[in-house]
Amino acid sequence: MRTSVEWMERHQVPLYLAALIIGAAVGLLNPAIVHPAGTAINPVLGLLLYATFLGVPFARIGQAFRDWRFLATVLVVNFVLVPVVVFLLSRLVSHDQVLLIGVLFVLLTPCVDYVIVFTGIAGGAKERLLAAAPLLMLAQMLVLPLYLWLFIGDEFVATIDLAPFIEAFLLLVLLPLTAAGLTQLAARTRAGRGVQTVVLSATVPLMMLTLAIVVASQIAGVGQQIGSLLLAIPVYVLFVALMVPIGAVAGRIARLDIPSRRAIVFSGATRNSLVVLPLVLALPPAFDLTPLVVVTQTLVELIVMVVFVRLIPRLISNRAVEAATA
Repeated sequence: MRTSVEWMERHQVPLYLAALIIGAAVGLLNPAIVHPAGTAINPVLGLLLYATFLGVPFARIGQAFRDWRFLATVLVVNFVLVPVVVFLLSRLVSHDQVLLIGVLFVLLTPCVDYVIVFTGIAGGAKERLLAAAPLLMLAQMLVLPLYLWLFIGDEFVATIDLAPFIEAFLLLVLLPLTAAGLTQLAARTRAGRGVQTVVLSATVPLMMLTLAIVVASQIAGVGQQIGSLLLAIPVYVLFVALMVPIGAVAGRIARLDIPSRRAIVFSGATRNSLVVLPLVLALPPAFDLTPLVVVTQTLVELIVMVVFVRLIPRLISNRAVEAATA
């Protein structure tokens, strides 16, 4: 099992892309699948988020506070600098509220799951990022509503029926988060460790299944809005392009070591589409395209990660730092 899990982690990008293609093909070739696929989204997404949160080491929160310089840098990058970049880039799509909402939801939330894997592949300080993950998770839950209110205003909030939104948060975010915390406590026993191992090994297949189901349920309605989705791609690419130098400079100002600087860049550039997906799915029917706006960011990000695991070690290396200093 370990060999299979390691293989899936190494090849998760092509696996996710394959899932997206299969989901699109099934949705286009068999329109009858749209309703059952839409019904299956929440259960599958709940399992996926449970597996995702299970990989977040909540017991290491104290360790993250001890590494205060790295923690302060990653928090400033994600919750001070990123919102500024997102606000400026979001002006490119501000004429389309559906597109704007999707872009804001996904770009304002830092990733806490596969970013750790990619950081490790690129020689980054994945253990430090892993220790900071619980705080990143909790912080984004608190500040996302604030930033949405600041960037969009009361008008959007007034149009939202909060009941399904709150229900989605409770059932698809808070419940899996609580279950993951309890599972980690139970992992002190042999049976608990077995459950944790099995669930964590299923993270990549669950991600593939979720992506395929979401795309299959939404792809039929994309035709009329394809222009909007294509417009979101430059926003996502520009975001990544800006966050690389911003993260690198922030790490240098904080006088972090090379692996930590790489981790800061990865954290600032990758986003948490998994957690915001159930929230955008709970939006009113007028925002039916928003989930695909979020999934589009995932597609762009996965392609970028293939480049990053080779690019970032070259940009942030001892030789590059010495040259910049000189």
